[in-house]
Amino acid sequence: MSTVRLATPTDFAAMHRIRMAVKENVLSRPEAITEHDYVQAITELGRGWVAEEEGEMAGFAIAYRNGHVWAMFVDPQKEGRGHARALHAAMVEWLREVGVTHARLSTDPGTRAAAFYRQQGWQPGEISSNGELAFELPLPRCSE
Repeated sequence: MSTVRLATPTDFAAMHRIRMAVKENVLSRPEAITEHDYVQAITELGRGWVAEEEGEMAGFAIAYRNGHVWAMFVDPQKEGRGHARALHAAMVEWLREVGVTHARLSTDPGTRAAAFYRQQGWQPGEISSNGELAFELPLPRCSE
C-alpha cells in the first residue's frame, strides 16, 4: 500500500537513487541533474511528493506551478503496487488547487510511462526535437 507525503529537501538522495535506477526514460547525462535542481523544484518552482511503502521511498513526483511535470518515477523494485497512481492523484489535485488548467509533460514514446499517462487521460501531442513525446492533461475547474 502506498502512502504519499510532501517531499522535503532531505529526500534528494533517495529520489536521485530512484531516478538513476529506472530502466526506461534513462537520463543521457545524469550529472546534469544536481541536488540543487531537486531542491529548487520542490521549494521554489513547485512541489514534490514521495510515495512510501513500509517506511521506504517507493517513488516520487515533482510538478511546477506553471503546470509542467518535471518528474514522476517509481523504484523498479516497487512497480505495480499503485505508487504511480497515488503520486499522480496527489500531483493533479495540487495542480488544480494552484489554478493550472493544462498540465504538460514529456516522456519517451512507446514506454510504460507513456502508456500510463494515456490511461490517466493525458493527450499525446508532438515529438520534440529531443525525441520525447509531449503530453497535455486538461484540468477543468470544478463547478462551485
